[in-house]
Amino acid sequence: MPKDYYKVLGVERGASAEEIKKAFKRLALQYHPDRPGGNEAKFKEINEAYQVLGDADKRAKYNQFGADFEQQGGFGGATWEDFMRAARGQGGGFQFDFGGADLGDIFGDLFGLGGRGGRGGRRRPRGGDIQVDVEVDFKEAVFGVERELSLRKQSACDVCGGLGGEPGSKLETCRTCGGQGQVVTTQRTFLGAMQTVSECPHCHGRGQQPGKKCKHCGGDGVLAKASALTVKIPAGIDDGQSIRLAGHGEAAPYGAGAGDLYVRVHVRPSKIFHREGFDVYTESEINFVQATLGDTIPVETLEGTVQVVVPAGTESGQLIRLRGKGIPQLGRGAGRGDHYLRVKIQVPKKVSRSARKLLEELRAEL
Repeated sequence: MPKDYYKVLGVERGASAEEIKKAFKRLALQYHPDRPGGNEAKFKEINEAYQVLGDADKRAKYNQFGADFEQQGGFGGATWEDFMRAARGQGGGFQFDFGGADLGDIFGDLFGLGGRGGRGGRRRPRGGDIQVDVEVDFKEAVFGVERELSLRKQSACDVCGGLGGEPGSKLETCRTCGGQGQVVTTQRTFLGAMQTVSECPHCHGRGQQPGKKCKHCGGDGVLAKASALTVKIPAGIDDGQSIRLAGHGEAAPYGAGAGDLYVRVHVRPSKIFHREGFDVYTESEINFVQATLGDTIPVETLEGTVQVVVPAGTESGQLIRLRGKGIPQLGRGAGRGDHYLRVKIQVPKKVSRSARKLLEELRAEL
């Protein structure tokens, strides 16, 4: 049964050349035999479909002749081995037109940085990240506070500034990589000999080496030492949130970038305030008379005691909103949350004779 190349690549018959190219690249990466879950038979089928649909002339013939396409000279005798030679850049007397798709770009994700020998380059690895834990009081988290941290970590050498050379020594071009910072190695795969690019082991990606190594750090450019750092805990931070301080983590050898420092904040709970988002909740007890007739009561807020009006007829559990008395809205610009006062009506277990008489008179009246 003839194959439907459009279905093989998962595109519509009217798909553009760019859509076909993207589908081929995605499926080739997905089914490549050297990847987990790869499928060589499926990979061959995808390639076969793209050889046709990726070429304007062949696609036109396929659309016209359909099942008779191969008899009309569609592949011209191309085999899987021909494709393998083309993928390795060895034409072998047969030429493939992949519609501008870069096989090095596709297979470079599988076999290294440069696919078929491209010098794509790699970022030099930066230093490791560090996480420290800091505990603060509830109100310190609300209004912000500063903390002094003492760390022992890999830091840039004070003598050579992290570059690894003796002060005054000149930088020389690395003889191993010729100043490129990278070396090309050949790796044999099922596709054949594939060239990959890696960091030069002698200059560590810099392309240059100091004429004399730093005696203080041995040429690595880093030393383990204690350091102090003042961290500003922002107003409004919540329990479990972290602050990222870029470049304050471990220093990397040979002058590469430092990692980051993450300060994880732990907030001690308050006996008075309960936080929900940027709002705070407190509770106050009032008696039956206050709830019935209304009253003004003192309420402890984040900024001190204020007088709050309890309206007549207040029910137990009712919330009274104090607008703008909550927590600063971290990450949202200006503004604060609200303070919600939950009112609870206290019912006495024992009352005097006179109080009982008054309550009985009130019950009769109600």
